[in-house]
Amino acid sequence: MRTVKVISLQHRGKNCLGLRFPIDPELNSCVKQLTGFRWSNTHRCWLVDHTEHHLREIFRLFRPVAAVDTRELDKPLAVQATDSTKGKSLLPSLSAELNGQLLKFKYWMRQKRYSDNTIETYLDALKTFFRFFPARPVHKISNSDVIRFNNEYILANNYSVAYQSQCINAVKLFYSTIQDKELAVQEIARPRKPRKLPEVLSREEVKAILSKTHNKKHKAILGLIYGCGLRISECIAVRIEDIDSKRNMLHIRNAKGAKDRMVTLSPKLLELLREYYREARPKTYLFEGQSKAQYSTRSIGKLFNLAKQKAGIRKAATVHTLRHSYATHLLESGTDLRYIQSLLGHKSSRTTEIYTHVSKKALGQITSPFEHLDL
Repeated sequence: MRTVKVISLQHRGKNCLGLRFPIDPELNSCVKQLTGFRWSNTHRCWLVDHTEHHLREIFRLFRPVAAVDTRELDKPLAVQATDSTKGKSLLPSLSAELNGQLLKFKYWMRQKRYSDNTIETYLDALKTFFRFFPARPVHKISNSDVIRFNNEYILANNYSVAYQSQCINAVKLFYSTIQDKELAVQEIARPRKPRKLPEVLSREEVKAILSKTHNKKHKAILGLIYGCGLRISECIAVRIEDIDSKRNMLHIRNAKGAKDRMVTLSPKLLELLREYYREARPKTYLFEGQSKAQYSTRSIGKLFNLAKQKAGIRKAATVHTLRHSYATHLLESGTDLRYIQSLLGHKSSRTTEIYTHVSKKALGQITSPFEHLDL
């Protein structure tokens, strides 16, 4: 399905909405029905003034013929409510009253110790949700509006089941805490979550990736993620004092679900980390960026993809695949599933059991009935 991306930008000192889409006569015709439209050679997109009226016009004109993606409307505009802790614009294009309520919601989640990722995800979901109803007062939002949002925005844009659930969770929590109004979200049909099997690399493929990673810091990062089964966020949060070299243990602090756990460090991995440490001399975090803060997740993704390409691996593997591979290789080596659950920090054993469906050892013992055919 065709998609029209709507972004916020500054053009000649004015707040504007930019529209980007592939060359298409029908979409061009829709643009020309917008009041005050013009083409920008600077931004290489169509522009209209940033107003609620234009936003409603865009939805009215484009929704019958294309999906309208407004997720990039979060870029800062002038004269908006700000988050005083960071000085950043919190919510462009929404009313000052709603900005204040969302800022209050952000502070509520912080004092409840929600993770930064969860806070950012919920706020982004709420921004998108309320922009979908620009003329509807917040207190008049109902269950039918959530259902309409699911059908006309999430499904129309073919967004993931996970994103749909995040939006529903964010709306439910916002109304129950800030609006003091219970939306009967439980009555809204939740999407069936697909039970996808994780991509797994073989031991030879992991070795090939690490062998093609010649930078010692990069090799230590990927080695630690695979060797301890870490999430990428856990890897960049490791501090120097979290490594217990005498006991060959790594202390993972405040991981997903605000849980701590201990994982084992192999002697080979510990030696790799020592070699890296002697060379880099990090101060606080084991892996630091140029500003001495945590190394960025994006950089880790880039270095992994480069190493995978050099190793000639064509699987749709990501950095997180190293964690899946760690768990699968432990299972194939005979490690009890309960220990793997503890090492991975899974709350439920059902989450860990998925690795039995990709384990070569478990599946390799099954003989196909085709073998018994006398052809």
